[in-house]
Amino acid sequence: MKNTVLLFIAFSINLGFFIGCAQTDKVEKVATPDTVESIDDRENEEMERTEEDDNEDMQEITPKDFVMDMGAGWNLGNAMDTEDEDETAWGNPLTTKAMIDEVAKKGFKTLRLPVTWRFHMGSAPDYVIEKEWLDKVEVIANFALDNDMYVILNIHHDEAWIIPTYEKAPAVKEQLTKVWTQIANRFKSYNEHLIFETLNEPRHEDTPEEWNGGTAEGRDAVNQYHQVSLDAIRATGGNNTNRKVMVSTYAASTNQNALDAYTVPNDDENVLVSVHSYFPYLFALEGIDPTWGTETDKSELTQEFNKIQNKFEKEGRAVVMGEWGSTFSDNAEDRLAHAEFYAKGCVERGICPIWWDNGNLQEFAIFNRNTLEWNYPEIADAIVNAVK
Repeated sequence: MKNTVLLFIAFSINLGFFIGCAQTDKVEKVATPDTVESIDDRENEEMERTEEDDNEDMQEITPKDFVMDMGAGWNLGNAMDTEDEDETAWGNPLTTKAMIDEVAKKGFKTLRLPVTWRFHMGSAPDYVIEKEWLDKVEVIANFALDNDMYVILNIHHDEAWIIPTYEKAPAVKEQLTKVWTQIANRFKSYNEHLIFETLNEPRHEDTPEEWNGGTAEGRDAVNQYHQVSLDAIRATGGNNTNRKVMVSTYAASTNQNALDAYTVPNDDENVLVSVHSYFPYLFALEGIDPTWGTETDKSELTQEFNKIQNKFEKEGRAVVMGEWGSTFSDNAEDRLAHAEFYAKGCVERGICPIWWDNGNLQEFAIFNRNTLEWNYPEIADAIVNAVK
């Protein structure tokens, strides 16, 4: 990519929750040679450079061409986004350069890097993010950027404080502004290969409407949260002035209420729409129905794609399918058929498909992060080949 490799450390990966993420056992942290580098040297190098020198050239490209250039994507799920101080808390090993090198070698061109911040920031009013945590995030991002990949960096699994109600909104917006200002300042010199995603699946947890498009109040609050997040990013200047930023629907849902209520902050031309769709639910997410591939199955999935396209095509918006996939049900052939049809369906509509991989081979993982082997290479190939 086109970046400045900064500090080096070692770390880990995994996520886990209703929309395609589940916990596994904790594993021992192991530092490897390819995760270690002289932090002092890197810091001294950066201090000698001016802000102007740091800014990398930004390529001018339309959002739709940009999304197509992102190719096929892969999520580094359940690692930096665990709901714990420990990146290995959900069973994944520390993230290494060798892991990301293999993902790039397979042909994936985009790495989505989910990050949970709440265990690594101070209290109000400044909400200072730990330098060590930002360092870790940046090192992993650079693993991908050094492979000429795109990297999507977001706020993930922070729903505990990002509550979409009018009562909580003032405090949430203040904290989002502080947090995004810090993240954006850290990465503002990076070129267009670094993408921000304001929020992952912003929603009111543990409510009847959580996964059904939310309430009118919740959808409005989510729009406000995206607004202040984008404003904070743009205000940092530099390359963040026109960086591509992904903004989701309520809960990143394709529910019609969520789609209808979606607004683009400031009508910003460099905003990309972010949605997630584990469709069909019983096959893709719950694994209750392990079969897929009938003409009816294909027709219903086509309708799901068309619903998304019909909403955003007329608005001229480029779309990223930030999460999709199918969970393991001892059904390799059906999963392959689904992945082939799904990836092609996205690409035919100008949507970038990014597979959700949570590192658990009994769930969504297709890549073994411990052995650096593809347990389901056919699925990976189907996704990558769809964009060729």
